[in-house]
Amino acid sequence: MAHLDHQPTLVMGARGRVGKLVLEQLLAEGIPLRASARRPEPGQFPDGVEVFAADLTDPMSLRPAFEGAGQVFLYAHHEGVDGVIETARAAGVGRMVLLSSGSVIHPTSAGNAITERHREVEAAFAAASGVPVVPIRPLVLAANALGWAYQIRATASLALYRPDALTAPIHERDVAAVACAALTGTPIPVISGLLTGPAQISQRDQAAAIGRAAGKQIPVKELSRDAAMRRFSRFMPAGEAEAVLQFLDDAAAGNSPATSTVERVLGRPAISFDAWAVDHAADFR
Repeated sequence: MAHLDHQPTLVMGARGRVGKLVLEQLLAEGIPLRASARRPEPGQFPDGVEVFAADLTDPMSLRPAFEGAGQVFLYAHHEGVDGVIETARAAGVGRMVLLSSGSVIHPTSAGNAITERHREVEAAFAAASGVPVVPIRPLVLAANALGWAYQIRATASLALYRPDALTAPIHERDVAAVACAALTGTPIPVISGLLTGPAQISQRDQAAAIGRAAGKQIPVKELSRDAAMRRFSRFMPAGEAEAVLQFLDDAAAGNSPATSTVERVLGRPAISFDAWAVDHAADFR
C-alpha cells in the first residue's frame, strides 16, 4: 500500500529534524505530500508539496491541513492533543503516525516527568475511537549531542553529567525511515518497539567520536549532579532538567539498552554514532 487511498500524506513539523527527513524520503518515493509548519515561508519546502500553516495547539489551524489527508505524521505534543484528535476524526484521517518516546515502553523510565507526558499523549490517541495511531518510539536521539555544540565550539572541551553512562543513540535518519515504513506499509507491531542505535556508547566516547569527525580533541570533565542541574535549568524548566538527569542516572545504572528494532523494520543495521558524528561534524567546528 503506497499510501491510503491515494490521498496526500501530511507531514507536520516538516522543518524539524525528523520531519524534514520524513518529507524527503516520502517525496523520493513519489507519494503525494503536504507539509506544515507553524510559520512557513516561501522557498522552505520542495516544489510539488502543498504547504499549510498549522499549529498542534490550535485546532482551527489544523482543519485545512487535515481535510482530505489520508494520513498524518506528527510529533507528540502534550498541549492540544484533544483538539488534534477531534480534528483528525472530523477530517476522516485514516492513520496517524506519532513520533513519541521509547521511554513509554522502557520499564525503568516509568514515573519520569518527560516519560509520563509522552504516555499521556499516547493514551489519549489510543482511547480515541476512529483515529488509528502508530507510535514511533526512539529512546535516545543521537541529535541530543547537538546540545553540546556551543560548549565544544566555545571552549574546545565538554562538561558532562554521568560521562560514562552507556546509551544507544539513534540517528534521526533511522527514526525517519521507521516512520516512513509506518506511513507506506501495513504497520506491524515491531514498528512501535523500542528504537535505538546499533550499540551502546558512553557520552565520553560520543565526545571522542565527535572529536574525530570534527578534527579536534575534546577533553571531557565530569559535572556533579548539582552543577548539571544548574546548567540544564538555564535552558529548560527545572522539572524537565530533573527528568533529563534521571534518564542519565538510569543509563548509568545499566538500564539503557541497544535493540534490534531498526534492523527488524528496515532490513539493515541501524546507523552508528560514529556515522552520525561524521554527518554532523560541521556543527561542532
